[in-house]
Amino acid sequence: MREIAKRVISALPQWWRSHILPLLFTIPAAGLFVAALGLWGFAQIADEVLDKETQAIDTAILVFIRSLHAPLLDRLMLGFTFVGEPTVLLVICLGFGIWLYRDGRRGQAITLAIAGVGAVGLNYLLKVVFGRARPALWDRVIDVGQYSFPSGHAMISMVVYGALGYLLVKQLSKWHIAIASGTLLLVTGIGLSRLYLGVHWPTDVVAGYAAGIVWLMTCILSLEIWQEYYKPAPQKTPIPNEEESNIANRR
Repeated sequence: MREIAKRVISALPQWWRSHILPLLFTIPAAGLFVAALGLWGFAQIADEVLDKETQAIDTAILVFIRSLHAPLLDRLMLGFTFVGEPTVLLVICLGFGIWLYRDGRRGQAITLAIAGVGAVGLNYLLKVVFGRARPALWDRVIDVGQYSFPSGHAMISMVVYGALGYLLVKQLSKWHIAIASGTLLLVTGIGLSRLYLGVHWPTDVVAGYAAGIVWLMTCILSLEIWQEYYKPAPQKTPIPNEEESNIANRR
C-alpha cells in the first residue's frame, strides 16, 4: 500500500506535489476530519429519522422547551430566527461578496457566493428527498414551509456565518477567539430558536449543522486551493555583479 501511494504521488504534476499536497496534509487536515465527522453524523441521523426511531426523544425535547416559554425569550428567539432566514443570509452574502470583490479579494467573494447559494440549493434538495413533516405540537407564531429535515436555518447559517467568521479570522487573527465565539453563539442561537418556536424537530437542527459543516469545509478547502494556485510568485532580489559590488565597497 505504501509503495502504491508513492507511485500515485510521483505521478502527480510537480505543482501538485509542491503546493497542493502540503496544503492538504497540514492546515485543512482538521477541517477534512470535521467534514468527514459531519458527513458520518448526518448519515446516522438521517437513517434513524427514516426509520422513525427519533420521534419519541424529539417530542420529549420539544415539550420540555415549550415549558420554558416566556415573553422575553419569545422576542429573543424571534430575533435569532430572523437573522437565520435564508433570504437574509443571501443578502448578507451579496453585501459582503460585493465588498470583497471591490477590495480585490475575488477568490473570497466567489467562494462566499458559492457557499451561500450552494447551501440553499442543497438544503432544498435534502428537504424534498426526505419529505419529513414539521412538528405540530402547538400553534406556530411564524409561517414555515412544508418540509422539516434538515433545518435550513441551522444548515445555511452554519455555512454563511461560518464562512464569514473564517474570512474575518484570516484578516483579524488576533481576534480569532472573539470571532469564533461570536460565530458559534450566533449559529447555536439560530438553531435553538427553531426548536423554541416549535417549527423543527431537534434532529432536524443537528442534521442541519452536520450537513452545513460538510459544505462549509468543502468551500474553505476550495478557497485554500484557489489562493495557493493564484499566489503570486515571490520576486527574487537581483544579485549585484562583481563591478557593482566593487563600486559599493569604495563608497
